[in-house]
Amino acid sequence: MLMFVWAEDKAHNIGYQGHLPWHLPDDLAYFKKVTMGHPMIMGKTTFASFPKLLPGRLHVVLTHQKDLGVESDQLILVHNFVELQAWIKAHQDQEIAVIGGAGLFELLKDQVEILHKTEIQGVFPADTKMVALDYDQFEEISRTPGVVDAKNQYAHDFVVYQRRKEVYE
Repeated sequence: MLMFVWAEDKAHNIGYQGHLPWHLPDDLAYFKKVTMGHPMIMGKTTFASFPKLLPGRLHVVLTHQKDLGVESDQLILVHNFVELQAWIKAHQDQEIAVIGGAGLFELLKDQVEILHKTEIQGVFPADTKMVALDYDQFEEISRTPGVVDAKNQYAHDFVVYQRRKEVYE
């Protein structure tokens, strides 16, 4: 099962120069909680934004490069969409977190079943927007306000959506 995990501002911005446009430790803790123990699919730019491999999670990176200069059993490279789809099919019994970037969200938006979105109440300088999702196909199942304090200066909500099941009669 595929789940998207991302944060966006009120203008649907998700990235700036290869990084998040904001600093929000509460969202980083939520990301860790949601992705821990699950494989994460990402593009090369998203992978490059990490200071190191994130513990407790398999990193599946879609890239044309044959080598990213990292040797680890926590890292799998897939080189095209066909390879990625084969990997997803072979692991369909697991919850797989798709964490970006925008191109990967676009490729997989018709397959995702769960959305874990952090809605940040602000607009930030950015060069990457989240792809348009048809929210009519999803039902909001939870909304939790995030912590606002000295370290988390922006109001935000953690929102979870589940794809609606088709009803056939």
